[in-house]
Amino acid sequence: MKRAGKARDRAASWTQDPDGVRRDILAAARMEFVEKGLSGARVDEIAARTATSKRMIYYYFGDKEGLYRAVLEDAYQRMRDSERKLDLAALPPHEALAKLVAASFDYHADDPSYVRLIMVENIHHARHLQGSRTIGPLNQPAIETVREIYQRGVDEGVFRVGLDPLDIHLTIAALGFFNVSNQATVRELFSRDTAEPAIREKRRNHVVETVLRMALI
Repeated sequence: MKRAGKARDRAASWTQDPDGVRRDILAAARMEFVEKGLSGARVDEIAARTATSKRMIYYYFGDKEGLYRAVLEDAYQRMRDSERKLDLAALPPHEALAKLVAASFDYHADDPSYVRLIMVENIHHARHLQGSRTIGPLNQPAIETVREIYQRGVDEGVFRVGLDPLDIHLTIAALGFFNVSNQATVRELFSRDTAEPAIREKRRNHVVETVLRMALI
């Protein structure tokens, strides 16, 4: 009887709020993939964390790899959405670049699951990114944002000529990513916890200064 009741609750939840249930599935799946990787993750475990069933997950996402791809797409969407909210066009170019770098650093530090998910995909040589129709176009605006800031800085005579906006973007991403991806090894090797608030703030300031020194004349 209890099992039948749970099934009715799941069906009702899906009918009344399909978008909410989809978000719940993606959130549960993200944690499962982050904790266990693609090969170790189990759809049964994901279903158990949500208000739906394994069969319904397969119906909407196709299979485990389809669900994993959807999780990746959602993760990149969230990252790019956070950048769009910064209103960088209203700032002078050096301030806009500093704000972008700081926001990127904080995003990685605040959401380590994002970093670990990207690490999982790199283990698979970006095979699932290749199968996505949305992730490539979704990430192009990130380069255009850097390009616009950089070009304004060049035009105003504050940024040096000859830098590649993609290189700037990759440097920003790498510095924020490493602070999370190598947190455990840095703590073990150097007795420094990069998640500790004071150390995190110092690293954040250093990363902002590093990128600005790269760009400024």
